Amino acid sequence: MARPQGARGLTAFAERIGHRFADPELLETALTHPSAGSPARPDNQRLEFLGDRVLGLVIAEALLEAYPKEAEGGLAPRLNALVRREALAEIAEEIGLGPEIRLGRSESMSGGRRKAAILADAMEAVIAAVYLDGGFAAAREAVLGLWAPRIRAVRAAPVDAKTKAQEWAQARGLAPPVYTALSRTGPDHAPRFTVEAALQTGARAEGTAASKKAAEQAAAEALLAALREEKP
Repeated sequence: MARPQGARGLTAFAERIGHRFADPELLETALTHPSAGSPARPDNQRLEFLGDRVLGLVIAEALLEAYPKEAEGGLAPRLNALVRREALAEIAEEIGLGPEIRLGRSESMSGGRRKAAILADAMEAVIAAVYLDGGFAAAREAVLGLWAPRIRAVRAAPVDAKTKAQEWAQARGLAPPVYTALSRTGPDHAPRFTVEAALQTGARAEGTAASKKAAEQAAAEALLAALREEKP
């Protein structure tokens, strides 16, 4: 069964994200996972779609202001680090979003409120709910209130695992790693992708994550770890 929500609980949670809702039903929808949705109770997938775009715009604008001399090549990795699923899930945990999510019984019993994918999707949906309820200014204020410490902390442009693996190969005169999707498992609302990263030398490693891109990063990280362990 879905976790019951009270008006008082929703108000307390809204305070943690820094927004007072004129239409609390938007927040209700944002906190309703597809496993608890029904024709009478819409789930948060559409809001998740919108929230992803709102978050990206707010963070992109904030980075332009925070790093006025940084080129696009330095801004893009920072943006990716700040809007990736893991960052969303971390912030969701910080504000206690997990206990507020409506989940179906099986998803709840399997620890759904602690799953990074569910937390990240709900966080995006909440951002969209704030945007629809109060406009872009309200969404910007809420996002910056939650992300500000991370924006200040991303001082040096982070290099992701795929870039590191490509640089490793190029430094040795090798072609970049090839990424091959091996499998996709799980339900549509919580898929798991497994990807293999392989070098022309024969070195290879696998990674599994909730999205294909994240699985590629995981595979690249595993490949780098394997390369570091190789004897000279």
